[in-house]
This record gives sequence, C-alpha cells and structure tokens, in this order.
Amino acid sequence: MRQAGAVALIVAGAVAALLTGVGAAVLSGPALEQRLLDGAQAAIAAHGGRGVSVTMGDGQGWITRRASLSGGAHLGMARRSTIARAVAAVPGMSGAYWPAPPSDDASPEPDPLLVCQTRVDGILKARSIRFADASANIDPVSRGLLDEVAAALSPCEGSVVAINGHTNATGDEAANEALSRERALAVRNALGARGIDLARLRARGFGSQRPLPGLDAADPANRRIEFAIIAPVSVEPTVIDTPRAGDGAGDGGGLPLWAEMQVLLLLTYAVGITIGWTVWGRARSR
Repeated sequence: MRQAGAVALIVAGAVAALLTGVGAAVLSGPALEQRLLDGAQAAIAAHGGRGVSVTMGDGQGWITRRASLSGGAHLGMARRSTIARAVAAVPGMSGAYWPAPPSDDASPEPDPLLVCQTRVDGILKARSIRFADASANIDPVSRGLLDEVAAALSPCEGSVVAINGHTNATGDEAANEALSRERALAVRNALGARGIDLARLRARGFGSQRPLPGLDAADPANRRIEFAIIAPVSVEPTVIDTPRAGDGAGDGGGLPLWAEMQVLLLLTYAVGITIGWTVWGRARSR
C-alpha cells in the first residue's frame, strides 16, 4: 500500500511539474518577446538610433531572443555597432545583429571600410615603406609616406587594421619571417606615434610565403608592407555579429522560443520525477 502511494506521488509530482512548465511556457512566450522588444527599442533610442527597427525572429517565422536590426544607414558603422551592443546587453537577450547593409535609404553612404582600404592602397600603389638593409629600422625617407597612411586610416574609427610584413626568398626563411614581423611591428609603432590607436593595429610577418603574383619568390620587389582594413572585431568574443554584406537573418544564432520552451518543459518534468523518486526512496528506508 505504501509503495502504491509512493508511485502515485511520483506521478502526481511529475504531472504538476509538467503543468507548471506548460503554464509558464504559454504565459512567458509572448510576454518575454514583448519585454525584449521594449528593452531593445529603449536601448536603440538611448543611443541615437533614429530610423532603426528591431524584430525578434530568424527570418523563417520563428521567434528568437536574438534581435535583428535594420535601417539606420545614415548612422555609420561605428554607431550601428554601438547600437547592436546596447541591444545585446538587454537582460534576457541572446544577441543582436544586422542581417545586411541597410537599403531603405535612397542613397546610402559608401562602406567606410572599403573607402579606407581604397585610400591606403592608392597611397602605396607606386611607393613602399622602406627600411635599412636587413633591419626593421624605417628609412627616414618613408616618414612622409607614413604620415599619409595615418591620415588615411584616421577616419576608419572602430576598424581593425592588419599590417602584414613580407620579404623575398633570399636567405634563411625563419630569419625572413622574423624580420618581416619586426618590420610590421615597426610600422605599427610608427602609426601609433601618429595618433592611430594601437589596439586597432595587428602586426604579422609572413616572410617569403606570399610573393606578389607574377614575381619570382626571390625578387626584391616582394619586400613590402601591406595593409588590410577589416571589420570591427572585439578583442574578447561577444554575442554580437558585426554588419557584413550578404548576411541573412537566419544564420544560426539562438533557439526559437518554442524550442526553448520545450527544453524548459523537459527540465521541469525531470525535476518532478527526481523529487518523486527522492520521496519514494526516503519512504522505503523507513
């Protein structure tokens, strides 16, 4: 008789937990969505996001806790990134992203990263940063060239700049790689002295691994410094996706709310079973 009562208690506990979870899922789904939307809209307004819209979906009809932002092409990339971070910080939000460059304005501003890259490439098209032979000491004749590069990079606020050093294939490759990195670091420090935030600058050395197309690896023309302007990247991983061309709304960030609710129900049911078995075990030990 005691065993039958314990079994009934287990079943009752599991059913009660399941019904509680169902009720929570039914009541919290729409309420959670609205709370996240309200918080996102408040964050957008607080950070000057006029014209920015927010939806909580994956582009395929499912509601998620990951905000999709659109509009605001006039704000520029730095401001849009700030808004995304503010929305992602809303309690309960799993992230925020821009699915594609905004196209709601008749004449959107050009991609600032592309503009910066074009300017730097143009400066270095016919000239190169020069160094003393077998040394990372920048030749004084290149000071004016570095001034121009720094001026071209200054408007690219928030972007990360890769400074890549290259050598030709003459001599020991390990020494070439070390020298190419030291030269890239020297350029990084020179740009830092000209007002560019060092946190934005990444220096790498490739030695002779990447000769210019059409040139023999031993050709002295392969000795060069190249710049690559890349999208804003945080030093620490974040839940925020930076704006990139061609991104879709459904790129795999977060579970749909219905799936999260199913997980909640399963966990709640498991808790009910565990409680019932615990009570039954104590009853049997008496």
